Amino acid sequence: MITYSQRRDISVEQILPIYELNGWSAAQKPDALRKALINSHSLVSAWNDEQLVGLGNAISDGFLVVYYPHLLVHPDYQQQGIGGKIMELLCKNYEGMHMQMLVAEYETVAFYQKRGFERAGKTEPMWIYAGDDH
Repeated sequence: MITYSQRRDISVEQILPIYELNGWSAAQKPDALRKALINSHSLVSAWNDEQLVGLGNAISDGFLVVYYPHLLVHPDYQQQGIGGKIMELLCKNYEGMHMQMLVAEYETVAFYQKRGFERAGKTEPMWIYAGDDH
């Protein structure tokens, strides 16, 4: 049975497999990754007993804007509703916010549209990025 938590006592050894198996370059910076996650405004994790099988986080000013940078599910647990439940729990923390935003890979656009997200007007995503996975 999958359980969901907002706990922050997650070790880098629990976090890394999900990032590595999903091909995210943040796995190359394990200490910074863990610090970023546990210091996020919100962090929701999914567990199968003591195994971390999914997580998502939010960065927010707490009043107007929230950004959802990470949502990952272990490949063995994908397509089971875990990512959707994590997003539901994260978004519940920010109901009524002026702007909730994220950047979606093309293949995940439909997933986020089901949750009420839509293209942000005529905007274009922009970044200075130190990774190599996009």
